[in-house]
Amino acid sequence: MRRPLDLRHVVSPGLRDLIELANTHDFDRVQQQVRDLRGCTSPVNLHGFTITTDTATKEVVRSYHSEDEPTGRLLTTCGNRRASRCPACSRVYAADTYHLIKAGLSGGKNVAETVRDHPRAFVTLTAPSFGPVHNRPTTNARQPRPCACGDTHAEDAPELGTPLNPATYDYAGAVLWNAHAGQLWARFTTYLRRALAEHLGMTQKALNSALRVSFAKVAEYQKRGLVHFHAVIRFDGPDGHTTEPPAWATFDALSSAVGLAVERARLTIESDSIGERVIAWGRRYKVDPITALGDGELTDARVSEYTDAKVAGYIAKYATKNAEGAGTVDRTLMCRPCAGRGYVPGPSRLPNRCVDCHGTGQAEPIKDLPVQQHVRQMIRTAWALGHLPEFAELKLWKWAHMLGFRGHFSSKSRAYSTTLGALRDVRRAWRLAQAEAARERAGLPATDETTLVTASFWTYLSSGYRPGEELLAAQVRHDIARTQRLKQEGLVPA
Repeated sequence: MRRPLDLRHVVSPGLRDLIELANTHDFDRVQQQVRDLRGCTSPVNLHGFTITTDTATKEVVRSYHSEDEPTGRLLTTCGNRRASRCPACSRVYAADTYHLIKAGLSGGKNVAETVRDHPRAFVTLTAPSFGPVHNRPTTNARQPRPCACGDTHAEDAPELGTPLNPATYDYAGAVLWNAHAGQLWARFTTYLRRALAEHLGMTQKALNSALRVSFAKVAEYQKRGLVHFHAVIRFDGPDGHTTEPPAWATFDALSSAVGLAVERARLTIESDSIGERVIAWGRRYKVDPITALGDGELTDARVSEYTDAKVAGYIAKYATKNAEGAGTVDRTLMCRPCAGRGYVPGPSRLPNRCVDCHGTGQAEPIKDLPVQQHVRQMIRTAWALGHLPEFAELKLWKWAHMLGFRGHFSSKSRAYSTTLGALRDVRRAWRLAQAEAARERAGLPATDETTLVTASFWTYLSSGYRPGEELLAAQVRHDIARTQRLKQEGLVPA
């Protein structure tokens, strides 16, 4: 009989757990599960089963039970798009977003390749000013000039984007603009079609029967804590990307319509506490033509011509970012037990003070957050506005860490290109094909189209690794990073 290992002398919990895993009946399978996650930082732990049967013979072709795993559970990727939370999963999300955007520019993924000949524009829409901030102006020769404060700031100066006079800065307006930015974008797309019809001298009904406007957009935080949008806008024929737009649907018409829509798209909100506010776009916006497919990388420094690959890469880069670019945190500050209210119902149906947050409603005290004073004030403002009755539906206390922004970071019109779900289905089909090839190599009978998953049941257990698995995952991340570095240096094939 095998004697159990005495691990009391092993100090590291991770090493102790790794030794225990190494002595399971199938340590290779433990390692394989971790490798398949490709460095995911917080995998989802599942318990359940899937049974595949043949519809003709009712014979069980394949079955899987998480209980058969050495650790008794199945690990799957978290799928988080935020690079700050899971770099591995965010890389997959960025790659999917890149192909989604690029398919709408160059074709492919069930999108006609003729879309590259359609009028297309790369549009940037910004927020208005809520008070002067420290910035880094430049001359026509792109040489830095002094800020309004008198200093010439470095590119990475921490004061960039912060108010020159915090006492007069309109924090309430800034937070409310972020909170309504998604609605303002929706209104912009409506006014864009109206403005286009007006510019072309035709009715909207006639325009809609001859032309379709497709778009994809992503949100990006500026250093001052306000979001702005980068968008690809494309003209299609009446049946979408498979048809050519009319000859009169030109880039100049699109550019003019964007200018009118930016000026006219507005939202008016009323509050007894802070009065009436008008939510509108900033005066600075940009409309650039997208040229034919090209290579290279688009940087924040603007260039004269944008190409398909550059625009797709630029948008995909921001699809995995959160508000960290503005210096805030990437987690909600809402106390989950009391949902940010600071109290929970008691036995007598009277509210009791929440013991988890001591009645503040905050999972972390705002005053203790490791952020700049400007960001802290925006968080405080969002938290305070969220508890006003007129803004209750905005749930700003839930989105205070996002400085009020609660919209989707990336979105697209229905007919722009493929979908993220379709790209995931293709990836899933590829993995199934790999599994079938492995069955054939092992001498097992191949499954065919008559098979059907008839039973599948999964429950969530937890998130994260065991301490020993975390050591294995760290090695996987190291190997991935090393391979990427070698590819960049040209030492291994890309």
